Amino acid sequence: MNNEGNKTTRKFEESSKTAAGSMSAAKPSGWKKLLSKRWVFPAAYMAAAAIIVTILWLNAGNQGKGSQQDVSSVNSGVETNGKSSPESKPVAVNGETLQWPVAKFESFKTEMAFYDENASEDQRQAAMVEYDNKFMPHTGVDLAKNGKDFEVLAALSGKVTYAQETPTNGYEVHIQHANDIETVYQSLKDLQVKVGDEVKQGDAIAKAGTSQLEAGEGTHVHFEVWTNGEPVNPRDMIKAQ
Repeated sequence: MNNEGNKTTRKFEESSKTAAGSMSAAKPSGWKKLLSKRWVFPAAYMAAAAIIVTILWLNAGNQGKGSQQDVSSVNSGVETNGKSSPESKPVAVNGETLQWPVAKFESFKTEMAFYDENASEDQRQAAMVEYDNKFMPHTGVDLAKNGKDFEVLAALSGKVTYAQETPTNGYEVHIQHANDIETVYQSLKDLQVKVGDEVKQGDAIAKAGTSQLEAGEGTHVHFEVWTNGEPVNPRDMIKAQ
């Protein structure tokens, strides 16, 4: 009887421990309690969003500083069509600075500017040449003097490598200079030079004329500057006058 009573008591104690252990195992941890709250996830999202916004704001501040530095460097360039180019600078060859191919440049009008892909849309359209139902970017600067004749001058000292009439450009002259620089003059008449001639800066090489390609401009000179085989904007390469 006593042994059976002890067994009964032991069984009761064991069953109580088992029940207590089961209750302890079923009891949720502190993290689970926290995550079960409805406000937890919205609060976490808001905190993450605040961190992201702060990072973006800091990056934007750094970019703003970089932009200001870029502007200061651009302003040190030479003005071209209302804009500045950090890479543009006057061309100097053998002690000479590239000049416009006319005397008293301020008295001339620019009939057509160089096609600059960084210019505004209106400026780019105005620098397109239409010929034979095709449009081509203008690779030079056209100068005119109210329809009057004028002498065309060598922009730099050099050697004449081409001097003859062409089907669409009128008479044309090419002058090769040092440092792989070449100047091109079109829409000419009354040539005063020939291939092989050595010319000095400011020498008269022809008179302004007309061309079939740019017939609407009347009497003018089409002037190009080439460096390393590529056309460049003469305004970027010529010192302000």
